[in-house]
Amino acid sequence: MAQAVPACLDVHIGADTPAVHDAPALAPVSLPDDIRLAVYEDLNEVEHDWRAFEAQADGTVFQCFDWLATWQRHIGARNGVRPAIVAGRDASGDMLFLLPLSLRAGGFARELAWLGSELCDYNMPLLAPAFAGRFAGKDFLPLWAAIKQRLQSHPRLHFDYVSLTKMPDMVGDQADPMLGLGVTINPSGAYLTHLAGDWEAYYAAKRSSSTRRRDRTKRKKLSEFGEVRLVNPAGDAEVLHALDTLMGQKARSFARMGVGNLFARPGHAEFYRALATAPASKNLVHVSRLDVGATPAAVNLALTFRGRYYHLLASYDDGEVSRFGPGAAHLHDLLQLAIERGFEIFDFTIGDERYKRDWCDTELRLYDHIEAATWRGALVATPKIALRRLKRWIKQTPAVWNAFSAARMIVGSATRRLRG
Repeated sequence: MAQAVPACLDVHIGADTPAVHDAPALAPVSLPDDIRLAVYEDLNEVEHDWRAFEAQADGTVFQCFDWLATWQRHIGARNGVRPAIVAGRDASGDMLFLLPLSLRAGGFARELAWLGSELCDYNMPLLAPAFAGRFAGKDFLPLWAAIKQRLQSHPRLHFDYVSLTKMPDMVGDQADPMLGLGVTINPSGAYLTHLAGDWEAYYAAKRSSSTRRRDRTKRKKLSEFGEVRLVNPAGDAEVLHALDTLMGQKARSFARMGVGNLFARPGHAEFYRALATAPASKNLVHVSRLDVGATPAAVNLALTFRGRYYHLLASYDDGEVSRFGPGAAHLHDLLQLAIERGFEIFDFTIGDERYKRDWCDTELRLYDHIEAATWRGALVATPKIALRRLKRWIKQTPAVWNAFSAARMIVGSATRRLRG
């Protein structure tokens, strides 16, 4: 962990701060004198207040302390990421917002980003229920300017550019104030469905009679290989075994698609294993498996938080059973399980896979804010913006996306043969 920096709870936003060598000069920011700002580099220092705040603040599972602290411990610290957690309080000390930011210092320019941004499907601040009544629309801009000023004046947290990605337009029932900074649309969307009634009624409303008939036929074909049953692993050993199966299946899937293996990156496999078994975080995680006889035909890792089931990672066996859609059968069982356990929303999270559109009733647009703060940052931010726009055009143009995906698979296959 980085060396702790005491929280400046009694310092008003906009107060003079010492200049830092090579940090850009910022004009003083004037804000109401009852708003106080604190910056934390050490997650341990803010843990108690963060946990208390997330219990009543608007946000998602990806802003929970346990998710981000686990990410920082296993991935962020290995990659030179320094937490830059910004908390805003009123004069009475009540927290109004918490921004889980981070500073990545490697490479040519220093990047200010959301903590854990790469694995968080939704990035946003935690907001007190009263936040929108206090800061609406352009009222947030001076606050953001003050936050940047405080970070730029910090000896270890000054940055060259800002890259805040995958931000929904709402934080709970409040408009996301970060979208007032000037945003572009993220290359990917996100999808969710609202759950109601019982499974049979929901299923009939979502799928045509002919589709349901095909589903039954495929499940019957699966049963010819053995009993088809949903398994919820009990105990850490069983959970870890299921996760290892998921990672192995996903690794083969990534190779077929010609993309890098997520779990081969430093700390990533350890992150998911720790998340699913550590006493503090395991309550956020649901791991399940669809067994067909003795074959683990499909596996998933999901997050659960405030009546929402986040379908995060899913895999399926690529053997003989794959011909009969074990992944789809597993999804049906998960939707039924979510309904029976009283979840209100099944969130397919980020990604434009076709099957998500078949089930969703809500599509979420996600937004990015990329901003240069220095000349070094401009050299990075400008091409980054152009690249993200190109990526969105490719992903949202079916003919181009299909051609790109096919070419990627061909390259991936050729690379595997060369390595073999």
